[in-house]
Amino acid sequence: HVQLVESGGGSVQAGGSLRLSCEASGDTDNLYCMGWFRQTPGNEREGIAVIDRSGATTLAESVRGRFTIEKDNVANTLYLHMNSLESEDSAVYYCAAHGLWPWQNCYLSNTFPYSGQGTQVTVS
Repeated sequence: HVQLVESGGGSVQAGGSLRLSCEASGDTDNLYCMGWFRQTPGNEREGIAVIDRSGATTLAESVRGRFTIEKDNVANTLYLHMNSLESEDSAVYYCAAHGLWPWQNCYLSNTFPYSGQGTQVTVS
C-alpha cells in the first residue's frame, strides 16, 4: 500500500506562484506513474500533470507552459510548480499514483488507485 500526503497549498494573487509537494511512503518502489489532479465543487476531477518512472511528463493543455511536474526519487516526493496562476486554477489539488500493472503507461486519463487528501489552492 502507498500513502500520499500533499502540502503547499494556500492563497495567492493572480499571476503568482505556488509549489505543491506530495510525500509518498509505503510500497513506493512499485510506483510507475505519479500525477496531480484538481477538482472544484460540482465538477469532475481534472488530470493536469503526470510523470512516469523514467521522468517523462505529460501536462494538460490548460496548464502547459505555466506548471511543471518534478519528482525527487531520493526523497520520494512529487512536486507541482505552478506559475502565472489564474483564478481558474483555484481548486483542491490531489496527488495520485499507480504501479506498472495493468496500465503499462502513464496517462492523465488513467485511474489512479492511490491518492492523497488534497490541498486547497485559491487564486484571487
